[in-house]
Amino acid sequence: MRSMTERNRTSTRLLTLLSLLQARRDWPGATLADRLEVTPRTVRRDIDRLRQLGYPVQAFKGPDGGYRLEAGSQLPPLLFDDEQAVAMAVGLQLAATGGAGLGEAASRALTTVRQVMPARLRHRVDSVQFTPVASHRAPEVTPSVLAALSSAVRAHEVLRFDYRKDEAAAGAPVAAGPTPVITPNRIPPPPRRVEPHHLITRNGRWYLLAWDLDRGDWRTYRADRITPRLPTGPRFAPRDVPGGELATFVNGLFKGSTDGSDAWPCTGTVELALPTSQVTPYAYDGIVEDLGPERCRLTLGAWSWIGLAAAIARYDADILVVGPPALADAFRTLAHRFTAAAATTSPRSAR
Repeated sequence: MRSMTERNRTSTRLLTLLSLLQARRDWPGATLADRLEVTPRTVRRDIDRLRQLGYPVQAFKGPDGGYRLEAGSQLPPLLFDDEQAVAMAVGLQLAATGGAGLGEAASRALTTVRQVMPARLRHRVDSVQFTPVASHRAPEVTPSVLAALSSAVRAHEVLRFDYRKDEAAAGAPVAAGPTPVITPNRIPPPPRRVEPHHLITRNGRWYLLAWDLDRGDWRTYRADRITPRLPTGPRFAPRDVPGGELATFVNGLFKGSTDGSDAWPCTGTVELALPTSQVTPYAYDGIVEDLGPERCRLTLGAWSWIGLAAAIARYDADILVVGPPALADAFRTLAHRFTAAAATTSPRSAR
């Protein structure tokens, strides 16, 4: 079986070969072999691979013999297999719902790339049609902002930006700070100064993960609320995220973790008078254990004990708290609140 290195080397060579065939009409086989630093036999095999992928390469006879692209086939060096073609079509169609403000550009890109593909791959791309339906409309980020953030991340340059703090992001921590409202008697807040490390996307929103120089801590910033200031600052040495795993660290941040782990600050266990089948679909990242036909054990996490108790209370069933005691205390607090709410009547509702 061919190794991954060998497959990568072959793919790179095929791209180079296809590019050479575009550069001029006729290529002697020996010249191609010299340019690619392979044998004429390898060139013949590579030509066969291009033909199998749908690229119309013709062989011509003569003293040297050689190859040419079929007349009128001015193709760029695109080399896709079936899975890559499907991935590209899916990715470009999903760009419209990615919150990056690239829907129209992605549609034009798909049309452009499709036109220069071999007929077999065009048919493959055309067969991938779907309608993405988002649970919420993600706030759009202008491509220029994404480009500025990405450039600063790549160059390891300190970034300054104004940050607009609107409504709290549902289910996600955002950097704290006042809304930069300018009034005659108020000085606008200074720009944030950060070391940008990663541009990430989560649940349809774009975030910048950065080390805040003024707060001395890792922060996530909503990209749609960022207005970059240019020029960027000096270069910095990249930091390792706590724990070393980016995905784990980021997921932990969104759960409220402070130690770099992908864990909720509050985790508790209860027994519910419900079958496992009625609990599992709504447990998200919780653990559900079967205790019998009409009973199960649920271990779940949340930002706070009150929040965890409220999440468990959504199940229409009797609840037995297994632990810890803080969860039982949260249920008692909710019980007092609910009892008080039930005993009062709003003037509006009384009408």
